[in-house]
Amino acid sequence: MRRRDFCVGLLAMPALARSAFADEVSTVTVIGQHGLPYLPLMLMRDQKLVEKHGTRLGLPNLAADYRTLGGTQSLVDALIAGQMNFGITGVPGLATLWDKTAGTANEVRALCAAQAMPFLLVTHRADIKSIRDFKEGDKIAVPGIKNSNQAICLQMAAAKQWGQQNYAQLDPYTITLPHPDAAIAIISKSTELTAHYGVSPFQNYEVAAPGTHVVLKSYDTLGGQTTNGVVLMTRKFRDANPKATAAVHAALTEASELINKDARASAEVYIRLTNEKRSGVDEMAKMISDPDNAWTTTPQNAMRYVEFMHKVGTLKKMPGDWRDLFMPEVHGLKGS
Repeated sequence: MRRRDFCVGLLAMPALARSAFADEVSTVTVIGQHGLPYLPLMLMRDQKLVEKHGTRLGLPNLAADYRTLGGTQSLVDALIAGQMNFGITGVPGLATLWDKTAGTANEVRALCAAQAMPFLLVTHRADIKSIRDFKEGDKIAVPGIKNSNQAICLQMAAAKQWGQQNYAQLDPYTITLPHPDAAIAIISKSTELTAHYGVSPFQNYEVAAPGTHVVLKSYDTLGGQTTNGVVLMTRKFRDANPKATAAVHAALTEASELINKDARASAEVYIRLTNEKRSGVDEMAKMISDPDNAWTTTPQNAMRYVEFMHKVGTLKKMPGDWRDLFMPEVHGLKGS
């Protein structure tokens, strides 16, 4: 009798395991913004990498829903409202949310990095040679005022130029504008916009336009190659959905490998999914393989932003090191 009960128990175990996995979400919502920094998400979507790794990990019905928003604040709002599970934004956005939620049930961290890419401050005004030349009435487009990579990097440049106490001197000139709209304004020399701190490929198009020039490069302010995007999520979601989280992390890792392996094939995906008309495959592949870019899930120089934000009082809490801001999936990497 006991042997029969034991055998019945063994037969029941797989059903219990399936029930546990079935409690995980069947769809993950992944949000990006406009531009080349979100290429890993496009590879994940095109190659169905989340679905592939979900099946491998025991979630054969897992699917990914990819969406695009126009700015950093929109993405942050979506995370807070529970309308997304994963989203790529900058380190400043991550640090701000971590600062507000660390130690709570809704703590926000990054699953991993998405890439490291520079951004350029481009203007169509010949009289603006450096950030010293911006004056009242000028408008500088960034993807999010006071919380985007570009906004914080501009503050860092201001602190370097005018002293730490004047780090916010250029803040009154910044406005939130999606990269595509800002690029059109710069290329057309619109009097409504003075400059745009953007991303590829939009900044590349701006620089190629007659009468434009670069005022500032982010890597000059940050001291070298620096993570541009990180993949936000909550610890609550990770704890409740370990398999789905692992599938997304594996998908991001594979997407990075695919980009590094074949820039041309990746360019074809970008052009197809964004309906890109301006660049051909060769030009886009050149942008992707630019030596300044690093397609990796390893955080690079991320603490540079965090240290600055804490020093000027934007962040109340200071993480011990970069690992405090990221999930355990990347703690074994040589991040910074």
